[in-house]
Amino acid sequence: LAHLRAGRRRTGYALLGVFAVLLVAAAVVAFVVLPGNVGFLTRDSTLTSAVALAGAGALAWFLIVLSSYVSLRPKRLSGRGQIVSGVAVGLLCVGVMSPFALVANTVLTAKNTANAIFQSSADNPTVAPVKHEDPWNGRDRVNFLLVGGDGASNREGVRTDSMTVASVQVSTGNTVMFSLPRNLQHVRFPPASELGRQFPNGFMRELPSGGLLNEVWQYGEDHPEVVHGKDGQRGPKALMEAIGYTLNLKIDYYALVNMFGFAHLVDAIGGLKIRVDRDVPWGGLYGTAGTIRAGYRTLTGEEALWYGRSRVGSDDFSRMSRQRCVIGAFAQQATPSVVLTNFVKIANVAKRMAKTDIPRELLDPLTELALKVKNARITSLQFVPPEFYSGSPDWRKIRTATVRALRQSERPARRAQAAG
Repeated sequence: LAHLRAGRRRTGYALLGVFAVLLVAAAVVAFVVLPGNVGFLTRDSTLTSAVALAGAGALAWFLIVLSSYVSLRPKRLSGRGQIVSGVAVGLLCVGVMSPFALVANTVLTAKNTANAIFQSSADNPTVAPVKHEDPWNGRDRVNFLLVGGDGASNREGVRTDSMTVASVQVSTGNTVMFSLPRNLQHVRFPPASELGRQFPNGFMRELPSGGLLNEVWQYGEDHPEVVHGKDGQRGPKALMEAIGYTLNLKIDYYALVNMFGFAHLVDAIGGLKIRVDRDVPWGGLYGTAGTIRAGYRTLTGEEALWYGRSRVGSDDFSRMSRQRCVIGAFAQQATPSVVLTNFVKIANVAKRMAKTDIPRELLDPLTELALKVKNARITSLQFVPPEFYSGSPDWRKIRTATVRALRQSERPARRAQAAG
């Protein structure tokens, strides 16, 4: 418009034409291309290109504002007018470049976070290479082990106090969540595996009150002579074998979240809205730190963490139920708009608290699958008393219940919900 005002019609109309074309192209990408290819945004090449485009956009706007100002011949103004107009144009340059700088910073954060959490499949020989044409290797169902660990600076090792298998149907996104208690005793391993030969009768069967499931991860890390592999890979391998054999499912990937870091993640999205059934005291043995009151609450990160962890006046199985509640609330409330608004904070927390063997190359199809899950049916099964006893588990009963839950998940929604 400034060029048109200055009489440079060819330049003015050319700039308006280019601007219109860019707007139409952006609309096509946003409403036609992206809805079916959201995973495309997670690719390393896409993120790098986005940073470059943001830089080019910022430079282009700067040059357009500057050339527009020059075309209006500011020298005709008085000295004071030149100073005022120069300051105004400088502020305008900063204003039009700021969004591009924000985009570049956000995209760089996303790229660095993704590369920090998701390693290449070449760095982990236990993970199958990802085929672009068939990322799930023909599987109808993919099983993810979701682990909440309580590793902290004042503790040695990691105890896996929250263990849930999310079995996701690739075609629909329908998911079954299997929650296993931390005190499930004497789990078994595949007979042909290293741990299966070490514990043919179950994990630490010689200990009548020991051999808990939440000790398997650290045992694998501490005994390289039994569980072979690199540091940091032996623990997940041992736990995946134990839980996979228990449920008679092949655990494809795992993701561990440090529970203490989870509090910061909840704070990063502005807290969690949860309906608390009854008062939950927390802190120490007697709940001296505080009480989460019954009712509809917006919990801070610390409150959400202890809502899922407190043992005061309850047992491990009540904790498991509350943990599922926290996971479900987070899945529902971490909407795309919330994530984008708080993205840099979330990313910085995630880099410190998350660990997984999901390969970087799988992030594209995994994003597509995650969007299916958000809009699909999620059911759950807890292996807790009175139906399942952790001290003397009926392994056949656990496997039968697992098969039944998976079949119910694949049925039409009305029947599956009634069964649940």
